Amino acid sequence: MFSRQRKARVLFGLSDIILTTLAFEAAYRTRAILQLEHNFFLTLERKALVLGVALLGWVLLGIWLEVYDKLDSAHPVVILRDTARQCVYGALGLVVFEYLVRLDLSRFFLLLFATLAWVFLVIFRLTAGRVVGVIRREFAAPHYVMVVGTGERALRMARDLEASSNYGVKLRGFLSERPDGAPAQILLESMYKVYPVADLPTVLQEHVVDEIVFAVGSESLAELEEVFLLCDEEGVRTRVAVDFFPHVNSTVSLDRFGSTPLLTFSAAPYDEIRLLVKRLTDVAIAAAGLVVLAPFMIMIALAIRLSSPGPVIFRQVRCGLNGRRFLFYKFRSMCENAEELKSGLAHLNTKETVFKIPDDPRLTPLGRYLRKFSVDEWPQLWNVLRGDMSLVGPRPAVPSEVDRYKRWQRRRLRMRPGLTCLWAVSGRDNVDFETWMKMDMQYIDNWSLALDWKILIQTIPRVLTGHGAS
Repeated sequence: MFSRQRKARVLFGLSDIILTTLAFEAAYRTRAILQLEHNFFLTLERKALVLGVALLGWVLLGIWLEVYDKLDSAHPVVILRDTARQCVYGALGLVVFEYLVRLDLSRFFLLLFATLAWVFLVIFRLTAGRVVGVIRREFAAPHYVMVVGTGERALRMARDLEASSNYGVKLRGFLSERPDGAPAQILLESMYKVYPVADLPTVLQEHVVDEIVFAVGSESLAELEEVFLLCDEEGVRTRVAVDFFPHVNSTVSLDRFGSTPLLTFSAAPYDEIRLLVKRLTDVAIAAAGLVVLAPFMIMIALAIRLSSPGPVIFRQVRCGLNGRRFLFYKFRSMCENAEELKSGLAHLNTKETVFKIPDDPRLTPLGRYLRKFSVDEWPQLWNVLRGDMSLVGPRPAVPSEVDRYKRWQRRRLRMRPGLTCLWAVSGRDNVDFETWMKMDMQYIDNWSLALDWKILIQTIPRVLTGHGAS
């Protein structure tokens, strides 16, 4: 049943393709018939190329901005704002594409195209909830669900099912796993009959039931084995609500090891395909970065060697994925005996758990600039290439800091550490430690490839301006 929400997102994406195509054609024909100073004409091949790039850009932007997840329930102001952002970013993308492939697109055409696309999309999206509701009600067969259980867990599930009525989901009623003490009816938004679970064969014969959700305590599941077998024989899909497990941050999935089914709880991203794409991106960008920056890194190394005594590269053991130790590299930005001076400066520390001093006196004159513009981090591209780190992820901590973590803070070790992260684009060194940890958890819980790219893009201006660094 929950795949219907995913289908709705696909339909919204298809509507973007259709409406953007109409806006493109309307803008092109309008520009072609206008008697402006310069004639504007695209061959069929170039027109198809520009339209294809525009459609791809609009849909990818819709996914990135998450507009398809809320179109049939969003506030009109949110729809107006998100659609405007999608169209502006899309038009800017076309301008960049034009310069890359050396096309000569009319500026008036691009402006008119973006404007018409915004108008068409806004009109559709403002009425999407009503239209989708009518389509689902009139043309989609209702999806009937029953809930096993009558306690608070079952009632919470039932209310969520009622809230999904726009997606064609219909709550059929309840099945009580306990013959004694169960109510005959339950009143929510509507009145629902409560059947004894022993009556399930009769219920399946007399009523259409597409799915059954078991929302009972873990102690009751073993007693319901016969009910599971009955549903299996009848071909009725069953789901088990597993909110009785105390894994509030985990994603739950069912795996198999040999012939044994395993219920898996993951408190960090586990999608192997997307993680592989993330790793391939890390390798490609890190390798390219090392090649491009190599001449500059040699000059920086010489400058460090000539400006202060000590090694060029600072090496330190850090904690990586799941607590693995690795050797972390930076350009040395402090005096040679910085670690020995640390204890004498502890009273200046402004952070909890980690050691941070504003205007650290151990910084060398050159190191101050290397630190301000994050140039000292460049050698970590080698850590990224080796697989110790990623481009984006929680910053790697030293083991002594990890030893002082609270239990909930240790979850940040479940993601490969990165060169930049969410808190780095939200204030860098100005963010307090507690907020820093919470933002790392926010990154882990909401991780996506699009989020990685958003953080990377937002990192560039902050690094170039040295904003928030100390």
